[in-house]
Amino acid sequence: MKRKIVCLVLLTAGLLIPAHIDAGISFGLPAAVKSTVKKLKSKTATVIPSATGWSSSYCTGFYTLAVKTGGTLWAWGNNYTGQLGLGDTTSRNTPTQVGTATNWFSVSAGTSHTLATKPDGTLWAWGGNGFGQLGLGDTIIRNTPTQVGAATNWVSVSAGAFHTLAVKPDGTLWAWGRNNYGQLGFGDTTDRNTPTQVGTATDWFFISAGMDYMMAVKTDGTLWAWGYNSQSELGLGDTTGRNTPTQVGTATNWSSVFAGASHTLAVKTDGTLWAWGFNSQGQLGLSDTTDRNTPTQVGTASNWSSVSVGSFHTLAIKTNGTLWAWGYNYHGELGLSDTTARNTPTQVGTTANWSSVSVGYYHTLSVKTDGTLWAWGLNDNGQLGLGDTTNRSIPTLVR
Repeated sequence: MKRKIVCLVLLTAGLLIPAHIDAGISFGLPAAVKSTVKKLKSKTATVIPSATGWSSSYCTGFYTLAVKTGGTLWAWGNNYTGQLGLGDTTSRNTPTQVGTATNWFSVSAGTSHTLATKPDGTLWAWGGNGFGQLGLGDTIIRNTPTQVGAATNWVSVSAGAFHTLAVKPDGTLWAWGRNNYGQLGFGDTTDRNTPTQVGTATDWFFISAGMDYMMAVKTDGTLWAWGYNSQSELGLGDTTGRNTPTQVGTATNWSSVFAGASHTLAVKTDGTLWAWGFNSQGQLGLSDTTDRNTPTQVGTASNWSSVSVGSFHTLAIKTNGTLWAWGYNYHGELGLSDTTARNTPTQVGTTANWSSVSVGYYHTLSVKTDGTLWAWGLNDNGQLGLGDTTNRSIPTLVR
């Protein structure tokens, strides 16, 4: 187990469905992609009419953030660099409100830094900043949400270990933070501490930051990758890193992609699921522990809706609302009531009302359609939000 994950929020990634795509197909999306966007949107950060009020959760390394239907933001878990945004560096083991704002829209978190957008298009950052990953023009830690520049046209953001990428309504892609493996996509390995445009393309659609690499889908359905590649996480048929966006294969029917520590999952417009990269724990779901260096289909199912990728485990939701898990399970992060790893998708319980899922290093959070929030896996930093530091191996209600 060489490398840990990024945060990916990756929820079913509500934050990764850009407003410019949702609003109007301004780039002439193919009909199949439009359909997928609607399907993903219905499964992600949709406001859920429930007294419990949770709409989405965003796991990362050892901490968690979640948004309620009223637009309030909540945080808990490890807080050593102020990544919870609570004005201090004290960890929490129960959900604690971040400020008093009621207009948070989406969140993404890295190893120890957090980014979030508001409906007015502003972008906010806090937490660790040793490589300029907050985009604030310096390397100073912040422990409360701080606006990134004055722009009011950010629509999506994705944080990697120590780097960040974001998309604007015009389809342009911007990057900042650590760049030691070319993960910013600029053709070099120089860090940036303010948002800097990646190339000149204006058709970026869906982004996902991995540990030290990036995956993205364009509006034409093509898939692109760059950054670290020692485990073939880029899916390019080799283990050579790239420092500029490089197309993965020739397919034009990718709808979403989810990057982890060193393995990647993606969904096509036909609902099929594909995996590649590191597979030591069966995290690719291909019935073995053999790495893959190109996209390989996971089973034959064609009803996958969304995915979230952790260090060595994967969770996914199908269009019927069922939740599935596979990979590493030492801490019970699969939610299968044991600590046995799985190398094929295995259903979590029997319920069919899961709405979104988010995976951290070794813990998992998921929201049901009734607005309840559930947590399981490693809890050494209180990242499950259950008021203690005891691990759980089955979905447990966060009260």
